[in-house]
Amino acid sequence: MITVHHLNNSRSQRILWLLEELGLDYEIVGYKRDATTNLAPPELTKIHPLGKSPVITDGGTPVAESGAIVEYLVRKYGKGKFMPAETSPDFVPYLHWLHYAEGSAMLPVMLTLYTMRLGEAAAPLRPRIESEIANHFGYMEKAIGSKDFFVGNELTGADFQIVFILEAARSLGLMKPYPNLNRYLDAIHARPAYKRGVERGGQYDLGG
Repeated sequence: MITVHHLNNSRSQRILWLLEELGLDYEIVGYKRDATTNLAPPELTKIHPLGKSPVITDGGTPVAESGAIVEYLVRKYGKGKFMPAETSPDFVPYLHWLHYAEGSAMLPVMLTLYTMRLGEAAAPLRPRIESEIANHFGYMEKAIGSKDFFVGNELTGADFQIVFILEAARSLGLMKPYPNLNRYLDAIHARPAYKRGVERGGQYDLGG
């Protein structure tokens, strides 16, 4: 049985969505953020030394980090779904978008969140951060265009990674200039498996 160590309002929601799309049985062990600090509780360090979520255990195998979990589940249980074949021309773009989400696109979103909390003390940083937001979100806006998914014509692991970035950006008011990304995100939110994942995971509100 797969166990998801699920922190509320976190990246672990993307793993619940993936498990629902895969049609796999799983159980959830829930954790709540500290009401004052918004950080994960110390109990998560018993599952993984970093004390972060998501972490899954599959039998005796613990897997941490969103990208690694997505790759693990898709490779082991996907049966050819959610990733192109390695011989496909879509395979390299798939790898790019799968890792681009957290490797590049998430950083300016997180910096926006942190600098908002700092107020005027962060004013010197804002022009650079805003430039990076425009660069990365403009790139994604053009890439998705009128397509339904980022790679090929089917949902892939890359989409599971990217959606959380867009949700976080929307919660910070950063998505208004990007109609293609908003259309894409709304369509993902309408998927039955996405809705089931939210129902299983409980309240999902990144603050927007």
